[in-house]
Amino acid sequence: MSTDRLAGETPPGQEAAPGTAEARTPDEAAGPGDAAAPEGAAAPGEEATGREEDTEAAGAEASGAEAGVAAAGAETGVPSAAAESAVPASGAETGAPASGVETADPGAANGSPASSPETGTPSAGAESAAPVSGAEAAAPGAAKGTPSSGSAKATADALAAAVRAVESGERSAASFFNDAPRPARPAAPAAQPAKAAPQGGQQGGPTGPGPEVTRQRTAQETGGPARPDGPEGGATGPAAAAAPAASGPAPAPRPAVRALPGVEGVRQVLAAGGAPETLAEQTAEVLGERAAEALSEDPWLLLQVPGVRPEQADGFARALLGPACGPGDERRAQALVGWLLEQAALAGHSALEAAALRAALAQRSVPDPDDALQAAIGDGAVLVFQDAIDEPGGRARPATGDEEEEQPVRILLGLDRFAMAEESVADGLARLLNTFEAVAEPTRDTASEEADGATADGPAADETTADGDAQVTDGDTPGESAPTTAPATDTPTDHDTAPRPARPSAAAWEAVAAAAPSPSAAELIRAAAHSGLVAHTGAEAARAEPAALIAAARSLGLRAFGATHTENGRRRLAAHLTGSTPDATATGSPDPATAAVTVSGLLSGREGPGRDADGALALDLLVVLDAPQLDLETAALLVESLTDGTRLVLSGDPGVLWSAGPGRLFADLLAARFCPQVASRTPDFGPIGELVSGIGIGELSQVEAPGKEVVIVPVRDAGEAVHRTVQLVADSVPRAFGVPADHTQVITVGHGGAAGTRALNAALKERLNPGPGRFGGFDPGDRVAYAPDPGRTVPGTVTGADAAGLHLDCDGSAVVVAREQVGTGAVRHGWALTAHQAAGARWPAAVVVLPGDATGGLTRAWVYTAFSRGERHLSVVQGADQALARAVAEVPVKERTTRLRSLLQQSVQSGEEPTAAD
Repeated sequence: MSTDRLAGETPPGQEAAPGTAEARTPDEAAGPGDAAAPEGAAAPGEEATGREEDTEAAGAEASGAEAGVAAAGAETGVPSAAAESAVPASGAETGAPASGVETADPGAANGSPASSPETGTPSAGAESAAPVSGAEAAAPGAAKGTPSSGSAKATADALAAAVRAVESGERSAASFFNDAPRPARPAAPAAQPAKAAPQGGQQGGPTGPGPEVTRQRTAQETGGPARPDGPEGGATGPAAAAAPAASGPAPAPRPAVRALPGVEGVRQVLAAGGAPETLAEQTAEVLGERAAEALSEDPWLLLQVPGVRPEQADGFARALLGPACGPGDERRAQALVGWLLEQAALAGHSALEAAALRAALAQRSVPDPDDALQAAIGDGAVLVFQDAIDEPGGRARPATGDEEEEQPVRILLGLDRFAMAEESVADGLARLLNTFEAVAEPTRDTASEEADGATADGPAADETTADGDAQVTDGDTPGESAPTTAPATDTPTDHDTAPRPARPSAAAWEAVAAAAPSPSAAELIRAAAHSGLVAHTGAEAARAEPAALIAAARSLGLRAFGATHTENGRRRLAAHLTGSTPDATATGSPDPATAAVTVSGLLSGREGPGRDADGALALDLLVVLDAPQLDLETAALLVESLTDGTRLVLSGDPGVLWSAGPGRLFADLLAARFCPQVASRTPDFGPIGELVSGIGIGELSQVEAPGKEVVIVPVRDAGEAVHRTVQLVADSVPRAFGVPADHTQVITVGHGGAAGTRALNAALKERLNPGPGRFGGFDPGDRVAYAPDPGRTVPGTVTGADAAGLHLDCDGSAVVVAREQVGTGAVRHGWALTAHQAAGARWPAAVVVLPGDATGGLTRAWVYTAFSRGERHLSVVQGADQALARAVAEVPVKERTTRLRSLLQQSVQSGEEPTAAD
């Protein structure tokens, strides 16, 4: 590893970018369980260096002030002057540390044990696929301000006490969840007006300290199910606004806003509340055709629009409702519950602990967090689950009703779509394992080898049997063709009659495994032959092993395909496939590169085999590379598209960053030990491979780089980091290695800050492609990063613009991005990316920028991902000093709260129960 300047490199001059005074320094390093920057540290629109896992919400623009949950330093695009100036920050935004829900450590609140996303199986009494009912949920509390009878008050208090008893382990979880159901509550009015404040109470805005607003909810309302039967809508349904209040005084009069239909009506309501009218189309799309009416009845529905923050929604509600608006308004509380869970999803959590959510609501000035959670649960907006807590050894103990000893559990709350996605993935993976038809074991000569010639005719007999099986079953030399009874092509023959899938014999599988290019590839082929689900781990060089499996399966007549996260990864897989079958074109076989697709292209039907008459993907074996980048919802859609008996291989590098969306599917699958696992023994060679391999085990050491494959460039501040980065990309790397600037990728920690992607892209554009930015800030020739879907970044180049939108060339494909999408941040300049955006792709050269003000975003997984993006050369612009080595050694990853591991372990346990009974 060299610290010398590359040939011709000059030290920074006076033209260096501004220093770190403009950058917001994180309060502390963001390791697992660490608190993030205080709320209010950066106003909407301020530049702040974001922590990497929080910056990638698939192009969604979130404010940097939501440390640990929202995208730090991302663009809000929503700040309303009225909302920002007229509404004081809530108690949570006066410098207090962010709550557990906003720090990726949901278990830290209220003294509860720190949560671990790798949890065990839920205890008895809770079904794996169904949440606990609202009356028996974990987060409910007493409705302190509810004008109800004394018995109702006592019931609510007892319910809140029971929840805390379960969380602390003082009470049996099974007994709590198996309590007799309470009477069902009546339907709650959807958009009830806020109550008048008590006489003498403060009439301020919702974000400041204020009196507790009386809830219009009876004690019986706490017994509703977590999944309502009908589209009640809760506090968000405008149709129920006229429903009579259950109890309490009449609501204060509210300014009447007679909304026009359609987008114009939304624009009118936004203007009345002082919000930017440019949000009208996005708001109408999110809230539906009755958006204007719904928004006028419940102003906090504005929080459902991406980029809107609670203080902005509070200002909007205050302008619309006037004195009727208060911090305890149940509509505000319910909107905040959903918003906090959405922000947690942006940070990767699929669920949160009840204690963490209560603490976050309290920080947002909600007078009674327990009551707010109970209302959200009763209305079906939030689902409740119990999850077994890991034992000290790290493995979660399965929860069974037969155990006399009670197992500690934690109570998790989650949004319906993420809960259903996790359960769908768990059920789908179990289905693939259970419906797989195993092939017979091949007859091998291991017995004769062990006998070592004990009998004269033993070895000959064994060898004859093995050869006979291969010849009789395959009808040809082993591994060359499929069995004669199965179609030898991967093209469906008739839409009316489904083609019979190929059924290679065990001997045929063994033959292709024996011919594999490496022992690890042979092991993977054997594992896929005998299991419907296989997990394969390995670094970049190990990608040749899934390619060998695909080539072997296709040679046996199976419809085998490999799917990658990016187009860049698809091209690399196609190169491996072509190398595995170099004579395919000469023999008239289909081009092996056609078996390489992207996950998005496969699911949309643009690439791959298409779908059969039943809507399932028409394939027999699917290998998904870059599996750590699979988020829950994409994985659920993918698994549901596979028919029974299909082989699925999930392959990836466990050291890289997890998906930009919620969940950690690959890590949970490995931790649950749910299926056979094959760990590659193929190392990455060269100085970069040696450096990255050491990082993977927590060691940051110097490596020998005689050809300057790895260069360390020390810098003093962010301004110097920007200057040296531009110098490397524009001059040094092209001159020393012959890699042009458009083939060099800059990677940094976040979008904001003095050395974030925005600052770096501005400096690189000025040097490499200066222009006025006449097309929404872009000029022809600009490198861009386009986010067509959540969690997916497509690199491209601007070719022009017209009334249809911005025209891009994305890896040879013409793409037109509508003007509205460009305005919402779906397209960014792409000379500099975050590590999450760069995951799944590699470039000839990479320049990794580590400014001193971004050390809070560093983890071992981040460094591993960023440093492994360069194929021939890696430059590290190092301003983090010892924080880099500490992150590699001490902060493996930013933990996420998920349920998939528990669901998979519970599935394994349920499958073993009949055997145990026998």
